[in-house]
Amino acid sequence: MNKINNIRNFAIIAHIDHGKSTLSDRILELTNTVSQRESSDRMMDTLELEQEKGITIKLQTARMEYQYDGQIDKFQSEKPYILNLIDTPGHVDFGYEVSRSLSAVQGAILLVDATQGIQAQTITNVYKALEYDLLIIPVINKIDLPNANVPALKNELELVFGFDEEDILLTSGKTGEGVDVLLQRIVERIDSPTDTSDKPLRALVFDSYYHEHKGVVAEVYIEDGRLQKDEAMKLIGSDIEIEPIEIGYLNPNMVKNEYINSGEVGYIATGLKNIRDVHVGDTLTTLAAYEKEEIQPLVGYKPVKPMVFASVFPIESDNYNEFRDAMEKLALNDAALSYTKIHSQALGSGFLCGYLGLLHLEVVQERLEREFNIDLITTAPSVEYRVKLNTSDFSKLPNYNNTNLTDDGYYIIRSASEFPDPSLINTIEEPWNKIEIIAPEKYIGGLMELAKAHRGIYKNMTYISDQLIHSQRHVTLTYEIPTAEIITTFFDKLKSVSQGYASLDYEFLDFRDGDIAKVNIMVNYETIEALSFLSHESNAENKGRIVVDKLKTLLPRQQFKIPIQAAIHNKIIARETIQAFRKDVTAKLYGGDITRKKKLLEKQKKGKKRMKMFGSVAIPKNVFIEALKM
Repeated sequence: MNKINNIRNFAIIAHIDHGKSTLSDRILELTNTVSQRESSDRMMDTLELEQEKGITIKLQTARMEYQYDGQIDKFQSEKPYILNLIDTPGHVDFGYEVSRSLSAVQGAILLVDATQGIQAQTITNVYKALEYDLLIIPVINKIDLPNANVPALKNELELVFGFDEEDILLTSGKTGEGVDVLLQRIVERIDSPTDTSDKPLRALVFDSYYHEHKGVVAEVYIEDGRLQKDEAMKLIGSDIEIEPIEIGYLNPNMVKNEYINSGEVGYIATGLKNIRDVHVGDTLTTLAAYEKEEIQPLVGYKPVKPMVFASVFPIESDNYNEFRDAMEKLALNDAALSYTKIHSQALGSGFLCGYLGLLHLEVVQERLEREFNIDLITTAPSVEYRVKLNTSDFSKLPNYNNTNLTDDGYYIIRSASEFPDPSLINTIEEPWNKIEIIAPEKYIGGLMELAKAHRGIYKNMTYISDQLIHSQRHVTLTYEIPTAEIITTFFDKLKSVSQGYASLDYEFLDFRDGDIAKVNIMVNYETIEALSFLSHESNAENKGRIVVDKLKTLLPRQQFKIPIQAAIHNKIIARETIQAFRKDVTAKLYGGDITRKKKLLEKQKKGKKRMKMFGSVAIPKNVFIEALKM
């Protein structure tokens, strides 16, 4: 097969905050894809939150034209080179976006911050790129900073990944230094795609989003054939036919075209109204080719699986309809967000949502509140547990939904309200992750203690190299740890223990048996489901005590004592009592027999006892909001 010599498809991969988006800006400027007047910071980051937080949340693509002026004869060409760039997120929560990017390119720029060195995501991304058999161009970025340690980092890249010193490029995304050399290296080193334009169309869908006027827009890489606007299309995986409204390229704005050639990256506006009809990893072909011959789907990638679950409710119940519409619109632009409707006696109607991690949860909540102007409350995050039941009578299960039952007989629970009666449970399994922590060796002791306190199982420790990096050696600690232990405060504690120098990467391993219990929170002997939670029995008592102590300060006092309890299997593990208001009923008495005072106090005591028997504690909504902030 011939190569399409003037096309280069590449991604930029790096740990978070190593300068991917800034380098992308300089590449766009140097190739004259954007003019000086149009230029701005973080042009590839189109979301308001991306601009504000300084992180990339969604992958973005851009098509550029570059006139190569190198000295190697085989690269001389009158036509400009077409460079298709895919900028990727760096945060571990959005690692699935990196996989999607790498499936559509032939090469990757590995960016490493000259001041921070190799981090957890740096190593993970290299392994991902090697899985896709991509050529990797190592680049040390931010060389303009005064504390950049370029010689040591070069040595580290050679030792850890086996790069040759002459292959490592030096750039500054801020000043543009070295970016022209990088562009030349992209042309010279990254392989061009194979010309398969004579074959039936096969295009890989590697991203999708919703456009207000054009419906679902699919970003595609043309593996075989040629995509033309006037042809009817077929999505093989979802078995859906498409009449394209528009096709073209992204630079990074939409530019219409009549066709997209083999080996190129572009977009197709499908006109569909539901983003879930267009699955990432699906194969697009022409309807004619699909009907005439059997088209083999391209090897896609597994659909993303949520790691963290939390329920979200509007603070004002009257806003539910607007909240529902907002959730539907946001889900159109975030295929990784899953949600199902739930109802809470305390908080009203809402949704149980599945997220990729805590950052994803935070991003979704902020986008809902900002873009749709709705005040929300999010319950404590949980994970997905698998329960093996000893009964087939599912009517005994709380909030039973047949979608919670797997083909292999497990009952899936994602919140405390779904937890069955312990007498119905044979075994409970919880998800486990493999984590890799990279940090300077002086923090090893504290990091090991942290992992142990979170039920981590030590696997191994390796030194990244024997060389000193920034005056110290770095190590990689590998642990297996329950997912539930790393979704709350683990990352914050990691940064605290290491003074900000440690980085974390994790991946799902499997489900394992665990002693998981439901901690019921009771107020005045009534169970409050909205405040109850799931926990491993080893730290359930401590967590229950924290919640009970918090509620004691939040609940308003009544005319009678209010017991607040945390219980597991009807066994009380923590208790606090809110003392009653006491009115001085003897104030009107001046002197006289003491029995008169005792009589009035006894009468008051009987009244309070009666009040406690026939009354219940009304918990204000702000108490739930404050308690769930824990």
